[in-house]
Amino acid sequence: MQAAWDHVLITGASSGLGRALALACARPGATLHLSGRDAARLEDAAAACRAIGAEVRPAVLSVTDAAAMAGWIGGAGRLDLVIANAGISAGTGGATEPAAQARAIFETNVTGVLNTALPAIDAMAAQAPGADGVRGRVAVVASLAAFVAAPGAPAYCATKSAVQRWAEALDATERARGIRLHAICPGYVRTPMTAANAFPMPFLMDAEEAARRTLAGIARGQVRVAYPWPTYAMARLTGALTPALRAWIFSRVAAKGQAR
Repeated sequence: MQAAWDHVLITGASSGLGRALALACARPGATLHLSGRDAARLEDAAAACRAIGAEVRPAVLSVTDAAAMAGWIGGAGRLDLVIANAGISAGTGGATEPAAQARAIFETNVTGVLNTALPAIDAMAAQAPGADGVRGRVAVVASLAAFVAAPGAPAYCATKSAVQRWAEALDATERARGIRLHAICPGYVRTPMTAANAFPMPFLMDAEEAARRTLAGIARGQVRVAYPWPTYAMARLTGALTPALRAWIFSRVAAKGQAR
């Protein structure tokens, strides 16, 4: 499904799902505000979007910098769709998760999402509704890990669960102001982030397919965009197990590696 939003802002757009989302939103007449921490990779993504016909305004910054994010988003002008995509992933490697790693994951995956979404919501509340009657949409990229307390990735699972629940809860009240929120919960996506995983990743999909499903779900107005359904079903079933049984099952598979 071709995205039809004219003014789009995406964090973590230099690679992986973020880059795929940017390319899927790129078209003549569209303005893309893209951020990332790697200047070279971000410019490469921007150039690819410009080749399709979009106007691109890249910004090299970290979502953990609240002041920089507020300034960037507040100065972007009209925003029809904001995708808080930037995130990091790491596991325990079968040991205790390092404190520094856990703090870094929370700072990017939770605080970074808030640093993106909250200024965007404020900006959207002040702008006129679009043709669909919506002032703007904020999509938060969570994960199907949000539904599973995996012992091998405690901080990652916890952060994805937090932003998934926050977005879904907030959508119920922000609708009254004409603003929609969407919790994006992908399964395994082939990206540099998942390339290091040593465990089986069922129904692994390309980033381009994940971007298509994400944007299609947003366009349909889904609050929760979870895919693919077999992995989603497995995540919900695993999440419903007792903690002891879940821990026993995960002890039989390779744990997600620690950050390096």
